[in-house]
Amino acid sequence: MEQKTAEKIRINKYLASKGIATRRDADKIISAGKVLINGKKAVLGDKVSEFDEVEVLGKSSKKMVYYAYNKPRGVVTHSPQNGEKDIAKSIELKNVFPIGRLDKDSEGLLILTNDGRITDRLLNPDYDHEKEYVVKTRTQIKPTHLKIMERGMDLEGITTKPCTAKMVDEFSFKIILKEGKKHQIRRMCDALSIPIESLKRVRVMNVKLGTLKSNEYRELAGPELETFLDSLFDRS
Repeated sequence: MEQKTAEKIRINKYLASKGIATRRDADKIISAGKVLINGKKAVLGDKVSEFDEVEVLGKSSKKMVYYAYNKPRGVVTHSPQNGEKDIAKSIELKNVFPIGRLDKDSEGLLILTNDGRITDRLLNPDYDHEKEYVVKTRTQIKPTHLKIMERGMDLEGITTKPCTAKMVDEFSFKIILKEGKKHQIRRMCDALSIPIESLKRVRVMNVKLGTLKSNEYRELAGPELETFLDSLFDRS
């Protein structure tokens, strides 16, 4: 029987795919002699497979984990009150927290993690990270509504950044924001007298909701995680 050979990838890419460091930071710790491959110091350009033993000296033993989670409508992100159900009570994952929030009546993609480093990087509007939503409405949408949203709007003392909005049909549209002011989309629609039927987040940066069902989650790993972390930390 022919024995399969494990694919080898560069050590910096391997560390990034495991959520240990971005490729740029991985190069630094490799150059500092803090990475061992099968007990020997790694050098830049070394390649490894899943069969190799990789150790990062001085690195916390805590494994960083990242999940895509489809928050159901009616579930609050955190701090439940008066009998409300939050994410922590909805799934069995422990020791992770949501980055950002979706209001109780909204649904869709949230990133769950134990990595506090990414909170500011993902939520701070200075970094211009895209979040995409699908909005269904109770009344017909006009192209002029979307043009107003795209230009930016004044909403009771705050001004929204320009965004991208595209009509799906007469009663739904997609909108891509690079900021996340509280209840922003709902406030934009209220200002235009557009009643919302449902609001779902379908993408955060390169991470897509895809076919993930309500209240299901999946772990981010490999190229998807690598791209996500590199985008957060290498574009400052």
